[in-house]
Amino acid sequence: MTLTLAATSPAATVCDALLVGIAPAKGKTVDVYAHGLTAAQSRKLAEALASAGATGKAGEVTRIPAQTGIKAKTIVGVGLGEFRTMKGFESFRRSIGNAVRSVAGMKKIAIIATPDIPHLRPLALGAQLAAYSFTAHKGKSKGATPVPSIVLLVPGAATPEQKELISELNVITSSVFLARDLVNTPPNALPPVELAKAAKDAVAGLPVKVTTWDVAALKRDGCGGILGVGQGSTNPPRLVKLEYAPAGATKHLSLVGKGITFDTGGISIKPAAQMDEMKGDMGGAAAVIAAVKAIAELGLKVKVTGWVPTAENMPSGEAMRPGDVITMFDGTTVEVLNTDAEGRLILADALGMAVLEKPTLLIDAATLTGAQGVALGSRISGVMSNDDEARAQVCAAADAAGEEVWPMPLSEDFRPAFDSATADLANIGDRFGGMMGAGVFLQEFIPKGQPWVHIDIARPSFNDKAAYGYTPKGGTGAAVRTFVQVAQELATE
Repeated sequence: MTLTLAATSPAATVCDALLVGIAPAKGKTVDVYAHGLTAAQSRKLAEALASAGATGKAGEVTRIPAQTGIKAKTIVGVGLGEFRTMKGFESFRRSIGNAVRSVAGMKKIAIIATPDIPHLRPLALGAQLAAYSFTAHKGKSKGATPVPSIVLLVPGAATPEQKELISELNVITSSVFLARDLVNTPPNALPPVELAKAAKDAVAGLPVKVTTWDVAALKRDGCGGILGVGQGSTNPPRLVKLEYAPAGATKHLSLVGKGITFDTGGISIKPAAQMDEMKGDMGGAAAVIAAVKAIAELGLKVKVTGWVPTAENMPSGEAMRPGDVITMFDGTTVEVLNTDAEGRLILADALGMAVLEKPTLLIDAATLTGAQGVALGSRISGVMSNDDEARAQVCAAADAAGEEVWPMPLSEDFRPAFDSATADLANIGDRFGGMMGAGVFLQEFIPKGQPWVHIDIARPSFNDKAAYGYTPKGGTGAAVRTFVQVAQELATE
């Protein structure tokens, strides 16, 4: 999908659909936000949309035939609500997303855009992110394809700031799509070896160094977490390191993503219901791969290292058992009480490696706990940290990028539950507060003084319900935009 800017008159623009923003108005009509239309055209358009039931409510989509003098085949009224007085832009993004999804299958749409950057950004991003579908494994039934071409109509010639914004968003959106594609890929097509290859392919041609650990290298370096989780599968585990180090960079951002390509729970096997969704248990890894790609393409002046530990958690005669003790990269021994608490084990190895480089900021993202969904639902990620300032920094970046997160505590009261009579740690603690407990476990592998933030994206990474706004069913690309936003901010400090 390509997004471009044009100064063509809305009425003279030839397209399948012309999207027009509308808002509630007094009386029986709506306010139309459409530069380039005459007063008479705007009035008739408002009357026609209102007659078709439009109210201007946020998220509402109303389609009518094109009016006389307008060359588009269809007019789509996009309900924006009271968008001019909004504190944030998420409702705006979702409203535009609803409208773009409603015209799936059309070849070209045009959107009458607000030219100011603060409103153009969410409009463009919502439109782009909504134009997505995953059809790589479709056979006879392809379904409605997303719009391949979207034109944003701005008054006058596009400014350098507008052009730069669209160029930036094209990069970010394509990376979000990559993360979605990886999460949506069937597990038989994306075992750990293939995920490692996908990481390498994603940054091909970019100034990114790629290093991959195979089983022999993992054994050599003592990565017992990754090896232990992966030993039950015929598909061997891997660890991938992506290094982007532009000249002149003074800050170092390290990103770690959980990459369980399929999670049966191992010997502590999961219920069958919805186990198919466990193909998405590598959403954190997908986010790291996609973010490094975007950061390198944007040429941001910040050093970024991406770590992707990846394994398939399967039950077999060689699988890790409850009661086993494994030794992590940093020498910590862990008693495995539940093999379905595996993500923290592979993350521990990668975090142990990442901290040796003493990055300015270390962030991990993981589809780590069902408890995240219990605490925060399916759309809000939990953010935990050993540093209040770092946690606030990441939460603010997520808000600026348009991703919903909520700060959560890491209380020392959780730590005693991870004591083990056999090893240094047990891999599970108390049942209650499981999201924070998992964070406390990971914190054991972070040395004092190292700013670290953990983002649990368990539910937000995969939408198992109907599409909404700009979010499709399936992989969402959670955390990609937040990672890029953090990198952009570090690059300008």
